[in-house]
Amino acid sequence: MLRPRVIPCLLLDGKSLVKTTQFAHPDYIGDPVNTIRIFNELEVDELMLLDISASKEERSPQIDLLKTLVDECFMPISYGGGIQDLDTARELFSIGIEKVVINSHTFDDPSIINSISDSFGSQSVIGSIDVKNKSFGGRKVYSQSGSKEHNVDPVEWAKELERRGVGELLITSIDREGTWEGFDHELINDLSSEVSVPIIAHGGASDVSDIRKVIHQSGASAAAVGSMVVYQKQDKGVLVNFPDIDDLRFKDPS
Repeated sequence: MLRPRVIPCLLLDGKSLVKTTQFAHPDYIGDPVNTIRIFNELEVDELMLLDISASKEERSPQIDLLKTLVDECFMPISYGGGIQDLDTARELFSIGIEKVVINSHTFDDPSIINSISDSFGSQSVIGSIDVKNKSFGGRKVYSQSGSKEHNVDPVEWAKELERRGVGELLITSIDREGTWEGFDHELINDLSSEVSVPIIAHGGASDVSDIRKVIHQSGASAAAVGSMVVYQKQDKGVLVNFPDIDDLRFKDPS
């Protein structure tokens, strides 16, 4: 079978890489250029960069920094953060970004998805949905790095983004992000059963077996991982690494 997609998801805060827990408490990881050089050596297939402060600060992407990172990187890069219109997406594509990840601005103007998809193809745009479980059941959707709540069901919002032309969906569990507690498999399963576009599961990856499970049993097409690839292990120091992908040409984990 084709080897599964496991995507390092790196968080930019200013010009530094950080790692958050449940979208809070950003810890400094290091310089993004040096980190990308390590992933080059590890022969990673693709990379995702998310600027976690761009939308909250109402600023555009850091084009100069991103151009430096793209020039350094041997692999395709997806980027999200501060993308508010087609012109910004066009500029990102012009410097070598392969896919744009759209989250916060879809709530202000969902037609941005249509515009990018119509101009550059659905494969160029990833719709991002950040989800948090309610205390007494149900789920909430958030934007602006988890700071703004929206009265929308994540399944219905996923369907809407699919209708508008996203090629993939990045589904992040805020509750699990950075916790090493495993993916929210119920969330991924509920969404994957309702949409036809590929789903990238994100938030809580604990080990290779959890990645195996979210793809084999929960319906994800890919796994985005953060803590697993920037720390030695839970509660240990920074160590940029990558799991053995050959070990993921999977046996079914059941």
